[in-house]
Amino acid sequence: MEHAPLVAPTVALVGRPNVGKSTLFNQLTRTRDALVADEAGLTRDRQYGLADIADGHCIVVDTGGIMEQAEGLDASVAEQSRLAIEEADFVLFMVDGRAGVVSEDQAIAEMLRPHTAKTCLVMNKCEGLDRDVLAADFFALGLGDPLGIAAAHGQGMGLLRELLAQRIALAPSNKPRREHGRVAVALVGRPNAGKSTLLNRLVGENRVIASDVAGTTRDSVEVAFEYNGKPYTLIDTAGLRRKAKVYDRIEKFSVVKTLQAIEASNVVVALIDAREGVGAQDARILGMVAESGRAIVVAINKWDGLEDEQRAQIKSEVERKLPFLDYASFVSISALHGSRLKELMQAVSKAHRAAFCDLSTSALSAVLEKAVHAHPPPAVAGRRIKLRYAHQGGRNPPTIVIHGNQTEKLNNNYRRYLVNAFRQAFELDGTPVHLHFKTSDNPYKDRKNELSTGQRRKRDRMIRHRIKSGKS
Repeated sequence: MEHAPLVAPTVALVGRPNVGKSTLFNQLTRTRDALVADEAGLTRDRQYGLADIADGHCIVVDTGGIMEQAEGLDASVAEQSRLAIEEADFVLFMVDGRAGVVSEDQAIAEMLRPHTAKTCLVMNKCEGLDRDVLAADFFALGLGDPLGIAAAHGQGMGLLRELLAQRIALAPSNKPRREHGRVAVALVGRPNAGKSTLLNRLVGENRVIASDVAGTTRDSVEVAFEYNGKPYTLIDTAGLRRKAKVYDRIEKFSVVKTLQAIEASNVVVALIDAREGVGAQDARILGMVAESGRAIVVAINKWDGLEDEQRAQIKSEVERKLPFLDYASFVSISALHGSRLKELMQAVSKAHRAAFCDLSTSALSAVLEKAVHAHPPPAVAGRRIKLRYAHQGGRNPPTIVIHGNQTEKLNNNYRRYLVNAFRQAFELDGTPVHLHFKTSDNPYKDRKNELSTGQRRKRDRMIRHRIKSGKS
């Protein structure tokens, strides 16, 4: 009896631009991970996802469109597609059924001919048309009978899933969709700050396209790798420009994907181009990450080759423009040459550990008591604010709940003082710390004070006495 493999097989989606590869990727994975628009050349890097097929699952790889005589960026996209074909256990060669066979389809068919045994021709955009008539044109490619589908409408997906179940050995479906224990690290920053170069350097291969052309990366691409035996998932994101400069509809989608990547991450590595300095957009991006509550490490990239005066200027700009990130680690690196990447990953690990630390109630209350004893809260209207005890209310970011009376009247300076006290005591570097205050309710607040019989008699005697003495 043949057993299902423990490692999921890989299915690559290849074809010329704008034939519907990303749409099919989203249909198979039942996600919206791949950007989809009626624009050729949208996908550039390989995008991976899991597809449930019958009683198992496989890995689906979305690739960029392969063009004839590709140069520059298009050549890099085509190289990514070729790498996907080489590593794949099965290839779905997608063509546009409405457009018929074009020269680019013939060129791709020639490239796939050595892989005929693991290739299936998929004819997309067949809705409302006779698929047998459309298929006649594609027999000339020499890759067998094409399977007609309409990915945008979900037509033919059942037949495609049946074909995959027959042609590849699926991995067991009880395997978790996401590996627990992996640290998700999102790489964010302005265009051309070096995010893709850093990812390739950490992974040790040209996993995503790195180019001097700003805005090369459009989608968020997840890449799994290990560093010092610890599993990580790197998320390469599109560069974020000022909103006023974002006119392209695709770029607006990319911004949304970047925001989603920040939410899905455990630690954010924000890259700053040292040669460009700390700009207003860098401050906006870092402020957005800080508001999200994610742990953060600031990597000042392209540090190599700078003069001492330039480095001093960058450090001055960091202190002046990013005072709200006093808890973050700043690491100067060179993604291109791999300088100080060890220090960067150590800072990432430390920030992740701080963001997910467990803090006991007794330890938190002890730190709170010590901080209050050293500097008591300022009195309000002559009444002293009492802070009684603290306990942990959440992680990522660490949330500390403090109980007391009149806590809503604590000023911001004292709140920051408490945050720093907890941060120093528990080494919570690299992550924001959120404080929630709860004021104890007075149990007698809304209760009427009922007098006893003796108290009423005493009150009546006092009233009679005051009347006799002539006092009102």
